[in-house]
Amino acid sequence: MPNLLPPAGPQRTLSLAQLSNSVGDGAYYVTSALYFTHVVGLAPGRIGLGLTVAWAVGSVAGVPLGRIADRRGPRGTAVLLALTTGLAVASFLVVRDFALFLAAACLYATAQSGLSAARQALLAGLVATKERTGALAHLQSTLNAGLAVGAALGGVALSAGTTAAYLAVFAVDAASFLLCALVLLRLPAVPGAPGGRKVKLAVLRDRPYAVVTLLNTVLLLRMPLLSVGLPLWITERTEAPEWLVSALFVLNTGAVMLFQVRTARSVRGIPTAVRALRRSGALMVLTCVVLAMSAVDSPWAAVAALAGGSVLLVAAEMLHSAGSWQLSFDLAPAGRVGEYQGFFGTGVTVARTLGPLVLTGLLLGRGTVGWLLLGGTVLAASYALGPAARWAAGTRQEPAPAPAAAQAG
Repeated sequence: MPNLLPPAGPQRTLSLAQLSNSVGDGAYYVTSALYFTHVVGLAPGRIGLGLTVAWAVGSVAGVPLGRIADRRGPRGTAVLLALTTGLAVASFLVVRDFALFLAAACLYATAQSGLSAARQALLAGLVATKERTGALAHLQSTLNAGLAVGAALGGVALSAGTTAAYLAVFAVDAASFLLCALVLLRLPAVPGAPGGRKVKLAVLRDRPYAVVTLLNTVLLLRMPLLSVGLPLWITERTEAPEWLVSALFVLNTGAVMLFQVRTARSVRGIPTAVRALRRSGALMVLTCVVLAMSAVDSPWAAVAALAGGSVLLVAAEMLHSAGSWQLSFDLAPAGRVGEYQGFFGTGVTVARTLGPLVLTGLLLGRGTVGWLLLGGTVLAASYALGPAARWAAGTRQEPAPAPAAAQAG
């Protein structure tokens, strides 16, 4: 059993901050759709449109906000963005029309994207280079634990089904970001890195890093596969019971919580990151083959195939996470980690926005052939990441030096 508790000091404090707001987010994720329809009174189509626009805005804002974290200091920037996120969530409590919903959603997505970039810059400033991937693995395990607890709280609100229960969930989520900000203030301050006036948002001109980000976005199609693709496949194309959707989500969350740290231990640099990504791609091919086999008449055979495929999927996910974290940090120039992480994080937004459309077209539209196309595409992208990473590394004049890790705790 891996040691789930991160080392004392900045890593443990960062994990505590992650836990504080992930509990609120878990409750938000399972209740937000029904809250916006039943309480706010919006049509599902308008909710989808508003969230798509909001996350598009947020993905664009992530890069300049990450640059601000680099220049002004990541701790103060992260604290302000955590407070802004909490304010955005709190505003949902009083929103009752589409225009205000769209404004609140844009503020929420922008603050969340910037907060993610600022946190990565803060981690880079407090954790030695060789320890970053392990630290991120601990954060991912903490995130999953918090989401699971929050989802359970959200389930209580769903079972109650009252307006007061939904409002309580959003209030808890808003408060969780306030707590996150307070925890972040316990960390040592990391000085900003003064940037030259001639180079602004250099990541937008860094073609090798852009290619790495694009290829990684293809691998990120695994995210909407679990939340959208598989649920629709199970209900539309298999004889498996619908409750299996929830069971597979719990399986994924629990496995990441327990084994992400162990999986990340083998990733220590660009070569090992590339190997992890290739193994992830190979596992995704097997995942797609096994999941395609669930379209049979027997419910038990369908459940067996879906369970086996889900185990392969979470193994591929953990290898992909560890490898992509390592590349995203190692290929970012010193002093621009927030800016580069803000750009790298746009892959998540693109995958979540366009992924459902791609996956429904492939899986529900083409069946087994669609599964094979998905697996082949991910495998090709995983192998292409090796040459792309070497290209990006070759454009750096020197490797990014290890930060002066603050000795706290």
